[in-house]
Amino acid sequence: MVVSRSEIAFFDLETIGPTRPRQGFAILEFGPYSFALGSLSSSKAMRRWCKDVAAIDINMGCPKAFSISGGMGAALLKKPDLIHDILTTLKRNLCIPITCKIRLLNSTHDTVELARRIEKTMVSAVAVHGRRVADRPRDPANWNEIANVVDALSIPVIANGDVFEYEDFQRIRAVTGASSVMVARGALWNASVFNPVGSPIEAVKREYVRKSILWDHDIKSTKYTLKEMIMHYTSLELPEGKAVTRSESLADIARVYGEEKYYGSINTNRLGVQLDQIVL
Repeated sequence: MVVSRSEIAFFDLETIGPTRPRQGFAILEFGPYSFALGSLSSSKAMRRWCKDVAAIDINMGCPKAFSISGGMGAALLKKPDLIHDILTTLKRNLCIPITCKIRLLNSTHDTVELARRIEKTMVSAVAVHGRRVADRPRDPANWNEIANVVDALSIPVIANGDVFEYEDFQRIRAVTGASSVMVARGALWNASVFNPVGSPIEAVKREYVRKSILWDHDIKSTKYTLKEMIMHYTSLELPEGKAVTRSESLADIARVYGEEKYYGSINTNRLGVQLDQIVL
């Protein structure tokens, strides 16, 4: 399927065909994208993505139980040989840059040695999260240990951990010497974290709802993100939080945020496009 400007195409990773999958996602031509994966999928399927994404990133740092139990994410940190095999296989078979993300190991020495081994696979960059697997999100990220990795490598290092405000981008780079920064929860709570001025959270939520409607986003993912925003700033026990929790569709979400007219307009246009395709 060819994706033209301003169009949205949903894909399944293995079939690479147009679908409406629960676990699909949209490719939007707004700029370069890196496709992040929890583990190695088939090289054949990934090769088809070379024309759609700018890079593929292997997440070897996720500490969530579902990830570790499946042998993905941070479970890979205990298997340096497998890490080497995954990255070298991707480098050998794909036509785009390969990067990966790790987190701190039990000692600085172990972290640096793993990072050096990763560098030898010729990946384009490595991201380092400043916590260990056993650390909780409330534990402060150790930026100084990220700096040790930066000092040991010649490839770009991406610093990650405790970037919640625009000013934190410069703070973490100053401490670590990293070439760039990755942000997670800060962007989840308020996507305007990338803007020096920022936006009121109410405006951010409304814009997120509009984008979810426009892209026909999965309702579970939409609710998850909205609930994270709400919990960070207020409480799910307030009327807004309860209404989002009860919502079962994007139409319900549109009503919560007063976007019924926008929802109707987008879906009318979408239906028109679908009918045109049927006629063709």
